[in-house]
Amino acid sequence: MRFQNKTAIVTGSTKGIGKATAKLLAAEGAKVVVVGTTEEAGHAVVDEITAAGAEAFFQKTDVTSGADLDALISAALDQYGKIDILINNAGIGGSLANLDQITDEEWNKVLATNLTAPFQLLKRVVPVMEKAGGGTVVNVASMASTGAGRGGIAYTTAKHGILGLTRQVSLDHGHSGIRINAVLPGPIDTQMIARILAMPQHPLNLKIKMSPSGRPGLPEEVAQAIAFLASDESSFIHGAALAVDGGYTIF
Repeated sequence: MRFQNKTAIVTGSTKGIGKATAKLLAAEGAKVVVVGTTEEAGHAVVDEITAAGAEAFFQKTDVTSGADLDALISAALDQYGKIDILINNAGIGGSLANLDQITDEEWNKVLATNLTAPFQLLKRVVPVMEKAGGGTVVNVASMASTGAGRGGIAYTTAKHGILGLTRQVSLDHGHSGIRINAVLPGPIDTQMIARILAMPQHPLNLKIKMSPSGRPGLPEEVAQAIAFLASDESSFIHGAALAVDGGYTIF
């Protein structure tokens, strides 16, 4: 198994891409810290993992809270003694309000969750990994990371920032055994865009039909890409941005 004797923190893992990733890493041998804000959903994911014979625990965490992040790292180290893998997946959507319409409150909330939280986790986890001799990080970016018009101003800005964060920290810490990469999911069939996917004539759905895949992706398909980047199979990949979008962004 690819992750035997590895430990992994997966933020935003009570649903969607994060849940699929936590379950896949666990199925391939990792001990997983399931992270989210909803206890019932978090414990349900842990129950699924342990029922399959793997190991996990849930840590309730608001990723915008420094105290909660400190508690998360402490809990992971207390339980497993090390952190080999970090998946920065937690994120929220934003409105499509333009510059004249968006409120400071929305801007700050989206940036805090989607960009500052991964930065704060990296500040805490990278030194732990370096002390242990290395580790891998996968940041979940978005198709909105490479162009406008795929999210509102706050979401697009945050997801562009994730790529800069990925590349800079990869450059700064690669020599110490830390590999950091990003995945860029396209339209994925999750709760975040369920309402849009239910509207056949929505522009997003029309473009999905014209894309090479002709369909939205599944959380499990993104999880497979994340697992690849987190594994030794990608040992020569640093600072990369892997699109997992069914070809949505190639035209």
